[in-house]
Amino acid sequence: MKVEIISIGDELLIGQVVNTNASWMAEELNKAGLAVVHIEAISDDSESIKNALDHAYLRADIILMTGGLGPTKDDITKSVLAEYFNSKLVFHEPSFRQVEQLFKVRNYKVTDVNRRQAEIPDKCIPLHNKNGTAPGMWFEEKGKVYVSMPGVPFEMHALMTYQIIPRLMNQFHLGHIFHKTIMTFGMGESRLAGMIEDVEDNLPTHIKLAYLPQPGIVRLRLTGSGSDKKILETEVCHFVDLIRQKVPALIFGYDDISMEEVVGRQLNEKLKTVATAESCTGGYMAHLITGISGSSDYFKGSIIAYANEVKVRHLGVLQDDLDKHGAVSREVVEQMARGVTQQLGTDYGLATSGIAGPDGGTEEKPVGTVWIALATPNKVISRLLHLGEHRGRNIRISALAALNMLRLELNPV
Repeated sequence: MKVEIISIGDELLIGQVVNTNASWMAEELNKAGLAVVHIEAISDDSESIKNALDHAYLRADIILMTGGLGPTKDDITKSVLAEYFNSKLVFHEPSFRQVEQLFKVRNYKVTDVNRRQAEIPDKCIPLHNKNGTAPGMWFEEKGKVYVSMPGVPFEMHALMTYQIIPRLMNQFHLGHIFHKTIMTFGMGESRLAGMIEDVEDNLPTHIKLAYLPQPGIVRLRLTGSGSDKKILETEVCHFVDLIRQKVPALIFGYDDISMEEVVGRQLNEKLKTVATAESCTGGYMAHLITGISGSSDYFKGSIIAYANEVKVRHLGVLQDDLDKHGAVSREVVEQMARGVTQQLGTDYGLATSGIAGPDGGTEEKPVGTVWIALATPNKVISRLLHLGEHRGRNIRISALAALNMLRLELNPV
């Protein structure tokens, strides 16, 4: 079954509100075996809503709408749907009792405006909204299902979870959709595609591979569809394993796990600790690490040595090496990594020093030149990165690259 999601609201089109509803709905529908083929955000006006419904009829079997069901004059979805389905608004007593109950709990008085929330098109099946005053509305027309829901996420989530998805699953014979995501780091999308090309070329027609790049990371999402859930999962996992055999060192996890969570688990398992010495990343690496619950078990702290005198005073970097090689150098970043382990008493130390940009580059060391280092109990290793000119991207990739260095040290491939 093909599904289209229509999000109604001017606030979505001007960027005032991010359309999190559509992404949440798509994920939940996929779990139920329903394929979302189109997502659209439209304006709060009659013509836009009617045009969207006309086009959705040609693309999808199930059309799910959110937004425009509030009590104020700018909420016109209900009246437009009544007109579109040649219906009339009628008073629905159970929906009004829901309004009364909610207002009683909140010690509010029910006004005429609130009472109109219980008016619904006579051709719809009302869906009880336990979290709000506007009922959902289910229409069936010319073999298609149309469902209208409030745009408030708290209300929409409950309607989708407890009423709409169960109704769809009961009404239609649904297959299964299974996703498995492989998280990779350190290789660009095109080069990675070349390395796993023979696996991709041999995928059956019911399994698709998507490349989802972000700074430093490429997510490989395998999506399969079929009638037998267990067979489908086995098939998809087989191809996941084939990809793993091709690029084992590039894979740091599965199903959208973060690099910092993977490293944290490894440190916990081995009862080891880490600290960071950060220059160009300015504490971002420590921010990633401490974003994981329980990180206090393995993370001791960070020294943000942005200025050279801090590198000398607190990390033991030699002034002679700063003068001779500069702050962005192998010699300095290795001393930073070693110094932070000594200062904070950890098993491992990670360090970064570079030119994040957009200013500060030279011909010898252009913007995006970054050194990272890892100090272990018996050695120090370092790596030179040549990144681009985007400051935020450079900071993130540098931090992830340092964490990845520790990951590979803790669990060599």
